[in-house]
Amino acid sequence: METNWDDLRVFLALAREGTLTTAAKALGVSHPTVSRRVQALEQKIGARLFDRLPDRFVPTSAGEELLADTEAMEKAAHSIHRRSAGLSDTVSGTVRLSAEEATAALIARYSAELRAKLPQIEFEVISSHTLANLSRREADLLIREQVPELGDIVARKLGRLAYAIYAARDFPVTRSTPAALAGLSWVGFDDDHIRMPGQSWLLDFRGGRRPEIRGNNWLVLHEATRTGAGLAVLPCHLADPDPLLRRVGGVIAEVFADQWLLVHRDLRALPRVRAVMDAVIGLFQRERLLLEGRSRPSSRGEA
Repeated sequence: METNWDDLRVFLALAREGTLTTAAKALGVSHPTVSRRVQALEQKIGARLFDRLPDRFVPTSAGEELLADTEAMEKAAHSIHRRSAGLSDTVSGTVRLSAEEATAALIARYSAELRAKLPQIEFEVISSHTLANLSRREADLLIREQVPELGDIVARKLGRLAYAIYAARDFPVTRSTPAALAGLSWVGFDDDHIRMPGQSWLLDFRGGRRPEIRGNNWLVLHEATRTGAGLAVLPCHLADPDPLLRRVGGVIAEVFADQWLLVHRDLRALPRVRAVMDAVIGLFQRERLLLEGRSRPSSRGEA
C-alpha cells in the first residue's frame, strides 16, 4: 500500500494538536481539508485512526502505531533536509537567528556591521522566549540562557549579561537606600515571566510587592522606564547606551544571565551558518565590557 506523505503530515498534525481547527492552523490549510485527508487515510489503511471525543481527537491503538512510524519518517525527512543544506560550499543564503527580545535588539543594533562583513548573507532575527526547534529548522541559530538536554545540539558559551537598576534621568530618586528605593514605583515582568533575570530578586528586594507596572517583554519594560514610569532591573547592554536612562547603584551581582549559542550539529559546518556563528561570537567577545556592565558613557553618572 502506497501512502501519500501529505496525508501522513495531516494525520501527524491532528495527533499532536488534538482538534481539526488547531491542526488546520498548524498546517496552513482549511478545516475540511484536515478532515477529508484523515478520512482518506483511514479508508486506505482500513482502520480507524482516531477516537472522536467531544473536545478532541485521540489516536486509537492503530493510530498510535502509525504515529510512531510517521514521527520516524518526519525525523528522517528533517535530517535529509538539514544534511542536504550542508552540501553547499558557498557563504550565501539566509540565516535565521532566534533570541529573546533584548538580545535580538543587540543583534539588530549591529546588523549593518554584520551585513558589511557578510554581504552575501540575509539575516532573519527572530524575537522569542521559546525554544525554536532546530531539528525542524525553525531557526538555524539560537541564543539562549540555558542549554537544552538534546543530543543533536552543539552549544558555545558567548558570555554573561549583567543587570542593574535604571531610572529615567528625571525620575525623582532622592535617596538610594534599599528601603527608599523599594518604596518607589517599579516596572517589571508579569507573574507568567517571573523566571526572567532579576524578577525574583526584585520581589525579595521589595518584600514581596510586585512591580506597579508589569509586562512580558524587555523592550516594553525598557520603554516604560525611559518615560519615567518607575525603576526597573534591565540588562546593562540594553539600558547603558540609552541617554534617557541612568543607573541607580552598580551592577547587581546576584543577577546575571549566561548566553549560549546553539546550533544543530548537522548545520554547524554549513558555510553561511558557520560564518554567522563566527561573527556573533566575535561580536560578543568585542562587546564583553558592555554586556558585563563595565563600559558606559562617562557623562551618564549614577544616582
